[in-house]
Amino acid sequence: MANSADWIAKEQKYYAQTVRRQPVVIVKGEGTRVWDADGKEYLDFVAGWAVDNLGHSHPAITNAIVEQAGTLLQTSNQYYTIPQIQLAELLIENSCMDRVFFGNSGAEANEGALKLARKYGKENRDGAYEIITALNSFHGRTMTAVAATGQPHYQEAFQPLQPGYVHVDFNDVEAIMNATTDKTAAIMLEPVQGEGGVVIPDEDYLVRVREWCDKNNLLLILDEVQTGMGRLGSLFGYQEYNVEPDVMTLAKGLGYGVPIGAFLSKESAMALVPGDHGSTFGGNALTTAAAYAGTKFLIDNDIPAYVKQMEGHLIEGLHKLKSQFSFISDIRCKGLLAALEFDSDISAQVLTNANAAGILLNGVRPNAVRFMPPLNVTPSEIDEAMERLSGALAQI
Repeated sequence: MANSADWIAKEQKYYAQTVRRQPVVIVKGEGTRVWDADGKEYLDFVAGWAVDNLGHSHPAITNAIVEQAGTLLQTSNQYYTIPQIQLAELLIENSCMDRVFFGNSGAEANEGALKLARKYGKENRDGAYEIITALNSFHGRTMTAVAATGQPHYQEAFQPLQPGYVHVDFNDVEAIMNATTDKTAAIMLEPVQGEGGVVIPDEDYLVRVREWCDKNNLLLILDEVQTGMGRLGSLFGYQEYNVEPDVMTLAKGLGYGVPIGAFLSKESAMALVPGDHGSTFGGNALTTAAAYAGTKFLIDNDIPAYVKQMEGHLIEGLHKLKSQFSFISDIRCKGLLAALEFDSDISAQVLTNANAAGILLNGVRPNAVRFMPPLNVTPSEIDEAMERLSGALAQI
């Protein structure tokens, strides 16, 4: 039977070398734990990049996939399917939104939202097409999403970028005001910048941005690909900041392990009409059945409220680590999205040591690691993770 080294050698021979992987070949997962091809067990605090919101192999998801796989997989959007309609109803009835369109990923969800904003500006702002986004943001890997992303290192190799994106400092309302012109159609922000290092804005930031959008007839788009579906302690991140966006994008945790994305909008913002947008696999029967089962479980069991409880437990554990290790310079946490920042660029070494200690983390920055455990992680699993990480940090 092949071991991890064998599989890694095959990957290096056959797969496009575009990803910086950790040397862990995961073959099985259950709850918050995974096992590699050599039988080693890990606590998974990456959870598929905030995707596996109910952990690995959750019965609600597994049973829905098995049942749907034996019933109907794919029809295209030329026809109606019941799982798609059920998921649409569940999301709309539990959010401030009126309409939803399903795609396959967060980048695709953002692409759809940006198309919507362009058409809205054309019809409601005298042809306005520019979108203001934040520096340090992340909106995906497609060409349009890269142009919207406010991080030059994702963009430099792919110039010239699609025009129409203006980047300003995050958490700075005045910068948005100064950047707004008659060409501006929308403002697109993450409630918390996840890929940017878990950057948490002031409590009134989004409220003030909402007021500015209302004053100038601009769309407010919230990219909730990472912050939605309970991650911050509410079903959607906007609920943490007492605002309602005009458009919201979802993915990652919406699928509980299967690939799905969505953009949702208020009726007043839905500028798209038949023929404007489409997707062959978007809203596929299998993915929407899984997403419906997971989201219904999330809502019925009030998992976001549980996240609020675990947030305090995680913060307490992170502060204990900070008191132990002087090179930890900052802790940032909202719900079950957290980062440890270091006083030097040691993330790579921390990840290597953490892998050896049996805890999987994400090196979100050269000087910071990110925590995105399943939302149903237990207090004892958090304690165990902190103990393992303490051992890993002691080797730095």
